[in-house]
Amino acid sequence: VSWEDAKAYASWLSEQTGEQYRLPSEAEWEYATRAGTSSAYSFSGSISPGKANFDTTAYAFGASSRTRTVQVGSLPANPWALHEVHGNVSEWVEDCWNDSYNGAPTDGSAWTSGDCGLRLVRGGHWDGPPHWMRSAIRGGIAPASRKDHLGFRLARTFSPR
Repeated sequence: VSWEDAKAYASWLSEQTGEQYRLPSEAEWEYATRAGTSSAYSFSGSISPGKANFDTTAYAFGASSRTRTVQVGSLPANPWALHEVHGNVSEWVEDCWNDSYNGAPTDGSAWTSGDCGLRLVRGGHWDGPPHWMRSAIRGGIAPASRKDHLGFRLARTFSPR
């Protein structure tokens, strides 16, 4: 699914439900993925095939690669009950690509300046190496790109009642 597809789905879902759905900012995504932890992964400083869906064939884990996505809930959740935040699919976020965090918003909002010809993905994917699964890993991809390892997770904006 492309970034554009994910944005269109969020818009459609918002219209259908009357709630405001959107792609999370990069900062929101990392906050939710880390779930109060400070290690490389939300579950510890190391990774294994029992905790994330990633390519194991070249990394001596003693297991064969799953070679595709797994159903959400197949692997343990992070401390905030979010599943498959490491691996499975790289998840689109709202932000434009920037090489570093210098000048990034400090309020958790999306960074809407920089190279918006690339959009950020987070979390690594089933066909990637273990180090791509780290909570801090980030990549820039053209927003029209569609690949079997790209997906998204929506955020919902709450309004005070």
